[in-house]
Amino acid sequence: MVRLMSNTEHKDDTASFGFKTVEREKKASLVRGVFDRVAARYDLMNDLMSGGVHRVWKDMVITRANPQPGEVLLDVAGGTGDLSRRFVKRAEMVRARRGGDPARAMVCDINAQMLIAGLERGTDENLSWVCGDAEALPLPDHCVDVVTISFGIRNVTNKVKALADMRRVLRPGGCFLCLEFSKPVNQALQKPYDLWSFHAIPRLGQLFANDRDSYQYLVESIRKFPDQERFANMMREAGFTNVGYTNFSGGVAAMHTGWAI
Repeated sequence: MVRLMSNTEHKDDTASFGFKTVEREKKASLVRGVFDRVAARYDLMNDLMSGGVHRVWKDMVITRANPQPGEVLLDVAGGTGDLSRRFVKRAEMVRARRGGDPARAMVCDINAQMLIAGLERGTDENLSWVCGDAEALPLPDHCVDVVTISFGIRNVTNKVKALADMRRVLRPGGCFLCLEFSKPVNQALQKPYDLWSFHAIPRLGQLFANDRDSYQYLVESIRKFPDQERFANMMREAGFTNVGYTNFSGGVAAMHTGWAI
């Protein structure tokens, strides 16, 4: 049995919203408001904020996922479908050599505006789009081979509950991959990283999206997210085994991995 209360999360009726403390029940709607506002320019802003490096990080996640023909991916907080498209494309390259059924991917996001932005980029028969909550996924047990979540887990109110539900939908032997901003491991990197985060990113949000406040929240949410070891422990508490992580760009981001055994 998986316990859903973590000593790394709030035990009362409050939750963090960036550097603010808000009523737990209000956090989801506040986060939804942020992504309603940024959805139309989400991909552009990701490129500007990371200098395009987020694309390399996502490619590395898909390489680790090793998509195969016939596999099913659930991409939680999948937004515009970046990882899902990569998964299906990579599996199709394998299928061209070996045959088999096409891989499929489900993009699941609580924010309808993000899904709409993804659909506007185009879709195909191997992609499906689901509006759903990471803490209560609208899927049966043991129905997918791989679960991914990219830059989304830090916005979830109860992270351990969401992790446990993502484990629930994995088939035995299935893989969980989480890409998230993390803590730089080199102190020399921390100061320039802070300067970029707290000064440049909100200004970019104002300039290109006319929305400084949403990007200020996104920066703050990164700083409130648990470090690599604490998040690994949360994954273990949610029931994952063989938990590990790989730092990207000196720990600016990390890929967390776990298995449903």
